[in-house]
Amino acid sequence: MSEAIEPSRPSSRRRWLVGGAIVVIIAVVLGWRLAGQGSGARGARKVGGPISVVTAVAQARDVPVRLSANGTVTALQSVDLRSQITSTVKQVHIREGQAVRAGQLLFTLDAGTEEANLKKARAQVEKDQADLATAQRNLERQRELFRQKFVSQAGLDTVQNQVDTLTGQLAIDRAAVEAARVALAYTEIRAPFAGRTGIINVRPGSLVQPGSSNSSSGSLPLVTVTQVDPITVAFSLPEKELPELQRALAAGPVAAVALPPGASDKFTGRIVFVDNAVDTGTGTIRLKAEFDNPRSRLWPGMFVMVQVSPRTLRNATVVPAQAVQTGPENRFVYVVGADHKVEQHAVRLAYVEEGFAAVEGLSPGARVVVEGVQNLRPGSAVAESERTGPGISEEAAKGEGRRSMKGKGAKPA
Repeated sequence: MSEAIEPSRPSSRRRWLVGGAIVVIIAVVLGWRLAGQGSGARGARKVGGPISVVTAVAQARDVPVRLSANGTVTALQSVDLRSQITSTVKQVHIREGQAVRAGQLLFTLDAGTEEANLKKARAQVEKDQADLATAQRNLERQRELFRQKFVSQAGLDTVQNQVDTLTGQLAIDRAAVEAARVALAYTEIRAPFAGRTGIINVRPGSLVQPGSSNSSSGSLPLVTVTQVDPITVAFSLPEKELPELQRALAAGPVAAVALPPGASDKFTGRIVFVDNAVDTGTGTIRLKAEFDNPRSRLWPGMFVMVQVSPRTLRNATVVPAQAVQTGPENRFVYVVGADHKVEQHAVRLAYVEEGFAAVEGLSPGARVVVEGVQNLRPGSAVAESERTGPGISEEAAKGEGRRSMKGKGAKPA
């Protein structure tokens, strides 16, 4: 048995040696391949390839400068209606919150006293007219007698004085009739303009009397009428915008747009008022814009966003806003040259709005990098995957980019 076992030991040892040799060979081959791949990758990184970017063509167009400010809706006019005589309310012709027309009857007051005073004044005028007519006839007789030397000059003057006195008294009493007529008109309270009524503070039978909120009595108004169509919005702009605003107003009406919060509607009106002084505390100038409000969508006291365009940048160079980068010393854009390499181009920002920027120092037609800027350095080679322009929709931009690349023979990335 021992002789049969001994010959198997060298065979087993040979198998182990062969297996170890195979493992070593495989490890060497794998190491060589990995080393080759690593050096290839390092070589690729060292050489580098075109960086895929999105570009846009700088455009020349007129850009209206839009200034935004928070505004407060204010009524064009609002009036507290009060009684001008002491009386009682006979009838209320309106409801609270009702839309009224100019001249519409709102309240009727008890007119008994005023009607009696008017009748009395008219009767006094009739009496004066009768007395004056008698005095005038007497004066004619006295004149005839004076011509015939039957009466003296003093007697004629006395009769003339009676006529003059009655003439003056008639004028006084006629004025009293007008005063009584005015007092009677005060018993009907009408809307001074078209608007909307507020809270009604009186009811039929309520005693009303002349007074105001500034008087010692502090009586409440009968009702407040507020005009809501048209309506105004008060807002403020920085004082530095005043010269351009004045030039725009001198040239014609300046449009204003009101955007209520949370509403899709926008209202277009015009500036109607510029304050005569700058607020020294805030450095702003107060303005008002007037808007048509037929559906009462703007309400007094509401806060809105106001946009005004007092000036326009003529033939401004416009690029997408994200193309403008901020460096340590200035702002710049990456411009793609004819060799498909980028260079930094310093620009000055003239105006920025959502989606685009107007810049100075860049010629229209230049291709600027919009996306992929973080991977660029001056002199980097780029491949334009698509081309867009400021204010162009994404779908249209992609189509335009493909057409532009075909025209230049560029290959899509």
